[in-house]
Amino acid sequence: MGRGEKLSAIERIVILVIVSVTIAVDVIGFITTPDVNPVALLVSVSSTAVFALYLWNPLIATCALGVVFATSFLAGTESQVLTAAAVAAGLVMRLGWTSLILSYTGAFLIAAALVANGDVAAGVNVGLFLVFATLAGAVGFALRLAFARGSRLERELEERAEQERQAVLAERRWIAGELHDSIAHHLTVVALHVQMLEDPQTSTDSQEAIRVAARKAMTDLRFVIELADDGPQSSSVQTGDLAAAVDEAQGEFEAAGHSVAREGDPRDERIPRAVEIVLARIVRESATNILKYAGPGEVQIHLLVDDEIAHLTLRSPLPTTPRRELSSSRTGLGRMAERVMGASGEFSAGEVDGFWVVSARLPVV
Repeated sequence: MGRGEKLSAIERIVILVIVSVTIAVDVIGFITTPDVNPVALLVSVSSTAVFALYLWNPLIATCALGVVFATSFLAGTESQVLTAAAVAAGLVMRLGWTSLILSYTGAFLIAAALVANGDVAAGVNVGLFLVFATLAGAVGFALRLAFARGSRLERELEERAEQERQAVLAERRWIAGELHDSIAHHLTVVALHVQMLEDPQTSTDSQEAIRVAARKAMTDLRFVIELADDGPQSSSVQTGDLAAAVDEAQGEFEAAGHSVAREGDPRDERIPRAVEIVLARIVRESATNILKYAGPGEVQIHLLVDDEIAHLTLRSPLPTTPRRELSSSRTGLGRMAERVMGASGEFSAGEVDGFWVVSARLPVV
């Protein structure tokens, strides 16, 4: 049995009030009653004051009670101190640990035996002391269990509240990520083509690209709202189509003036659905970055699939001149890496021979 719960504020107040009243009664009795033995009064006050020590240290209080009991034989008040010890059994059960409880029980039985042997006529009284100590101990143990259960429930409520808080934060992060992945791409397309509206040769194509991007942004926004209503586990809507993502990216690259070289079949049946979703998100996020930052030239989309690995590579030329600043949350690469590594894959992104290369390798088995 471990150390018991600490006394509550109410218990402390009750004990202090009882101790103070009892000591006051003893002192008043000493003053008003003639021929009272001062030593007996001192022992009585000491046995009562010991209870206050249980508010701070049960071990010291128990040792002090043993000293007071030994002293009580000098004043002939051992029965009175034994009564206090029977009451103290409740505090020992309430606050003590296994070794202290067992030691106190043994010491109390020895003290009761000493009182019984010291006064042959005290047999019945000693039996009452034992019953009284048992009842006090039962009350103390019941309080111990009640407060332990209350503390456990309080901890469980705190843990549950923390879990709910973390769940809310996770849901917020998930919604923010979905908005970033689904909406930021289309807004980038709009921002890019708004800059191209001034060119008469590309104005018509840019207007069409803006119209399409705006429509897709609205569709994706409804998609995210539906997911937020149903939760991230919703299966009522599709969350990624690799072939559609590649086709869409190619159209956007060509509309922005890039030629596109494709290799591999995004509809390969060996690609699991979970891997397809991750690759589709990488294509979309990479397309966002390419539209923002790539220089003139060819964009390459390579997808190699075998029986073990699906390897997606997107290669785009680095910018030769600064482009007008487009806003960036700078979270795209981090989210792509998280998605790939969350699927036990490998991810890299960086400059290679004048190109920006994004590479993702994911297991398909």
